Amino acid sequence: MDAESTAAFAAWGPIIVMLIIFYFMLYRPQKNAQRQREEMLNSLKVGNDVITIGGIYGKIAAIDETTLMLKIADNVEIKVARGSVNSVVVDEN
Repeated sequence: MDAESTAAFAAWGPIIVMLIIFYFMLYRPQKNAQRQREEMLNSLKVGNDVITIGGIYGKIAAIDETTLMLKIADNVEIKVARGSVNSVVVDEN
């Protein structure tokens, strides 16, 4: 290597290393979490116990493309956006 290419690597090398670090520490884990959330939202079905982002526990009574009816008590159902579901409650019994 000549002096010019060594100087160019010395200037751009740390920037490239930082980009690689950012990719593996920030971008990639965020994309994996986003993919898992999309899979969870697409696998929702009637009868699932869920928790909304607002902290409401309920059971899915009906579902369509963008909304779902959430049964939160006897004879009480609320309509929420499908994207407001935070997680599916897994019965540990």
